[in-house]
Amino acid sequence: MAVSLVAARALNHVIGNGPSIPWRVKGEQKLFREITLGGILIMGRKTFESIGKPLPGRSTIIVSRALNYEAQGCQTASSLAAALQLTAEDPRPVFIVGGGEIYRQALEQKLVDAVHLTTIQTNVEGDVIFPIFPTPEFTLVRETVVESNINYIYQYFEKALSPNTKSPA
Repeated sequence: MAVSLVAARALNHVIGNGPSIPWRVKGEQKLFREITLGGILIMGRKTFESIGKPLPGRSTIIVSRALNYEAQGCQTASSLAAALQLTAEDPRPVFIVGGGEIYRQALEQKLVDAVHLTTIQTNVEGDVIFPIFPTPEFTLVRETVVESNINYIYQYFEKALSPNTKSPA
């Protein structure tokens, strides 16, 4: 099962301000939809509540420490690892989509194979920060500069093969 992380950040690594995304960028949400449509989204409770409902065309798993947390049309899990276990037999792509703590855990625990990262070309005020990235274990595969009301750069990274790993023949 391949697991990807999908995030948008400002130049100063801010991804949120309380429950809000601190920018409105034309085309950025469309890109998110194109990447994740047909997949399984894993997100923290606060991220889910900021969206307010399951997104169409995707399944949603909410990570919450509250054992009795329920949201209509969604599955819940008590940890990121438990959420990933729920996807183990599902052939659809899995996307970790926030928030800050979930991103941190996913990267620190080396749970993702690929990262879709959009960097909004501005600094914003906010209290939710994306971890330092890229890290040495990821390689930039593709980069697109997009002109919009606020320009952004979309980058796609894949986990690099370790020197001891042979590529498939």
